[in-house]
Amino acid sequence: MRGLAHGVAVIAETVKTLAAGPGVYRMLNRRGDALYVGKARNLKRRVTAYTQMAKLPRRLQRMVAETVAMEVVETHTEVEALLLESNLIKRFMPRYNVLLRDDKSFPYILLTDDHAVPQITKHRGAQEREGDYFGPFASAGAVNRTITALERAFLLRSCSDAVYAARTRPCLMYQIKRCSAPCVDRISAADYLDLVRQARAFLTGRSQDVQQQLAGAMEAAAAKLDYEGAAVFRDRIRALAHIQSHQDINIEGVDNADVIAAHEEGGQICIQVFFFRAGRNYGNRAYFPSHDKSLGVRAVLSAFVAQFYENKPVPKAILVSHALAEEELLTEALTVKAERKVQILQPRRGAKRKLIDNALHNAREALARRLAESSSQRRLLERLGEAFGLETTPERIEIYDNSHIQGSEPYGGMVVAGPEGFVKNAYRKFRIKDPNTVGGDDYAMMREVLTRRFKRALKEDPERSGESWPDLVLLDGGLGQLNAGVEVLADLGLGDLAIAAIAKGPDRDAGRERIFVPGKPSFMLQPRDPLLYFIQRLRDEAHRFAIGSHRAGRAKARLRSVLDEVPGIGAKRKKALLLHFGAAKAVARAGLADLEAVEGISKAVARKIYDHFHKES
Repeated sequence: MRGLAHGVAVIAETVKTLAAGPGVYRMLNRRGDALYVGKARNLKRRVTAYTQMAKLPRRLQRMVAETVAMEVVETHTEVEALLLESNLIKRFMPRYNVLLRDDKSFPYILLTDDHAVPQITKHRGAQEREGDYFGPFASAGAVNRTITALERAFLLRSCSDAVYAARTRPCLMYQIKRCSAPCVDRISAADYLDLVRQARAFLTGRSQDVQQQLAGAMEAAAAKLDYEGAAVFRDRIRALAHIQSHQDINIEGVDNADVIAAHEEGGQICIQVFFFRAGRNYGNRAYFPSHDKSLGVRAVLSAFVAQFYENKPVPKAILVSHALAEEELLTEALTVKAERKVQILQPRRGAKRKLIDNALHNAREALARRLAESSSQRRLLERLGEAFGLETTPERIEIYDNSHIQGSEPYGGMVVAGPEGFVKNAYRKFRIKDPNTVGGDDYAMMREVLTRRFKRALKEDPERSGESWPDLVLLDGGLGQLNAGVEVLADLGLGDLAIAAIAKGPDRDAGRERIFVPGKPSFMLQPRDPLLYFIQRLRDEAHRFAIGSHRAGRAKARLRSVLDEVPGIGAKRKKALLLHFGAAKAVARAGLADLEAVEGISKAVARKIYDHFHKES
């Protein structure tokens, strides 16, 4: 009650300074973390509502009790407030907001425009390179399949500029009829650019024109008895038909639109997003936003739409399964962001409604699968807690493993698992820094990783009240790793944290793992026990992540050993050299004149690079 009274007092004090205009407010806990980000048309009236405890649901009462400070930003309009709110939610991930956690960037198809011979390639991230971007696609697989078909249809190169410049004869892509080999002049520049024009027309929705041109060319070749040429056009037409059979929808009014549908069951909500561009289905993706169970579908869907487009291009139309809260405001905000008119529609009948129904069906199926997996995961966690002697079912398990090759480039990895499976945004990698940890001393590496992990945790949350503390620490290893872990936790005053280790069986035989728990005899599970498979999956994920971190570090070290030792070479010049030559080895072999030809490399710097790699000559 004292915390609640203090929170109300903090909010009441803030209200005294607030204007009656639009803006965004943040509620902060004692560590300075954002508990909630909200927007308001009238800040004073909206924030005052948090002082009226009798009208607040229990969820918001808990939030007020944790609040020790508030931050407020006034805006000119409510639209600005909505856009800023979405940005701050994505940045701070406040626990009392609806959160879109699985928000990876989407892949695009890029048809480059910064080279005389344009390239078709997959692109993800900032769209800084010159060219035309087509997408978004729901997955990398959808992009890869489409690019493969486009290569067959238009014979465009997909190789990098560096590889293209180094070709002296056609590569395999030419042999399997997925490239026209402009690198060795098997096609004229004008004819290749005509292929690029056709591909661009196809990707922008003018597929009928392209197909008619190809059909006409096939007939003309056949009339001249050029059956081999006609077969080429036939294969290209088939490749286009393959794309269209998977992607074409031909629904009037659905040219550039996203279809978003939400289904609620068991206190969870699944939101399915289908992407339609240039009249084609570019795939779909399921989302499971984090939200309080008291919130309805409309509120969750509205928050999702606002956050989803915070860092993504907005289509012309957004078709939704439910009417959104503050739909007019959201439409205006997205229109401002897109700098053109955006429509949010809730179709009631017709072809567009069929799209919504299909998205709802997919949302229902995806949520059913997730609930089944979650139920199974929960049962496994309960059994794990019983087997390891934990007081409660673990909600967060941290699994640790190390990777190195004879002590070189040692890395530690931490993966996290819970009731919903692996929590990949909580994974952490640790590059071993202690110079005394040499020769692949796994125990010393484990000590360093755990020390760094939990020292930082104590610094950020000394009272251990947050959600980032594990209920179980699981180490990949045997009694030695367990003793190292117990020692670290004891030194940090964390001896009450549950810890265990899992050792591989004799000859690294999966199914004969031995489990070590402090103060108890080691034990084994039955070979076909589902709990054993679960523990193996946890261990294997940590192993995969640690090996991946080590390999990335080793590749970076190899690159660093070649170029970073050259005097006068920073990140910018190194990037210019690699883009020009394609590989560090090619830089080392390059002649002085070739080095001087690189943009940003002066004659003096070129001489330094050349002399560095030709000291003995």
